[in-house]
Amino acid sequence: MVVMILVTGATGTIGSEVVRHLVARGEKVRALTRDPERAAAELPPGVEAVRGHHRDLGSVAAAMAGVDRAFLVGVFGPEDGDSDRGMVEAARAAGVRRIVKLSAIMAGDPRTGLGGIAHGHGEEAVRESGLEWVILRPSVFASNTLSWAEALRAGEPVPNMLGSGRQGVVDPRDVAEIAVAALVGPGCVGRTYTLTGPETLSPRGQAAALAEVLGGRVELRDLTPSQTRELLVASGWSEESAEGMLRSVRFVAEGGNAVVTGDVEEILGRPARTYREWAEDHKGAFGGVLGPRAGGG
Repeated sequence: MVVMILVTGATGTIGSEVVRHLVARGEKVRALTRDPERAAAELPPGVEAVRGHHRDLGSVAAAMAGVDRAFLVGVFGPEDGDSDRGMVEAARAAGVRRIVKLSAIMAGDPRTGLGGIAHGHGEEAVRESGLEWVILRPSVFASNTLSWAEALRAGEPVPNMLGSGRQGVVDPRDVAEIAVAALVGPGCVGRTYTLTGPETLSPRGQAAALAEVLGGRVELRDLTPSQTRELLVASGWSEESAEGMLRSVRFVAEGGNAVVTGDVEEILGRPARTYREWAEDHKGAFGGVLGPRAGGG
C-alpha cells in the first residue's frame, strides 16, 4: 500500500534531500513549505506542495490530514521551543502512525544553548506521543561551510567563533538517507541515533581540507566571545539569542562536541562520508570565490 509521507522543512538542507530520495523510491510525498508556488519549481514532479509553517499549527494540522508518516523539522532558533510539541500533537490527532524528528547532537544538554534545550523538549514530546518514533541527532553539517563563501569572495579570512573545537562533521546527504530509512523501514523505530562523520575536525581542519580541494588558501580569523556577540547582534540576533549561542560556542570550543559514532554506518551499511568528500562534491558552490588573501599560492 502506498502511504502519504509528510516532509516539513521540505526545501531545506535535509528536507529537500529527503523528498528527492522518497520520490525516487516511488513514495507519495506531501511537502510543507511557506511558498508552495516557488517550491513547486524546485521539488521533484509528483510532490504535493502545501502552504504552511511549523509555527502555524493550523497549517500543520491541515497538512497532516491523510498522512501515515511524517518527517518533523521544527527547531531553527530559540523562538521555536514549542514547535515540535505542536507538530507532534497535530500528527497524533490526524492519525499519523510514525514520526521521525530531526533533532541535534547533545539535545537537552543546557550547555548547548537554547536550541539544544528546545530540541530536548521536542524529543520528550516525540517519545511521549504514543506513536512509532525515530529521533535523529546529527552533528554539525558539512554544508555549514557554504557560509564561508562570502568572506572568501572578498579575499578575507573567515570569522571563526569556535576556536580549535573539534566536531564530528556530518554530510547532510547521509542524514537525509537515514531519515528516509527511518520513515520507510522497520528497523529504526524507537531508536535515537547520533549521526556524525568518521572523524572529528576543527574549523582549521575543515579549512585545510577545503583549501586542498579548491587549490588555494582558506584562512580563519579567531573571534573573542565579545566579538562573536557583536557579530551575532549585528546580524539581527537578539541579545538573549546571542547569549544562548555563546553558550553553545563555548561548549564546542571546550571539546564538548568532539564525538564520533558508528550510527551512520550501522544504518546505511557503508562508512559515513568525510568532509573532504562533501567538499569535492560541492566545490562548484565555491567556484571562483577564492580572493587574493584567502586563496592563491
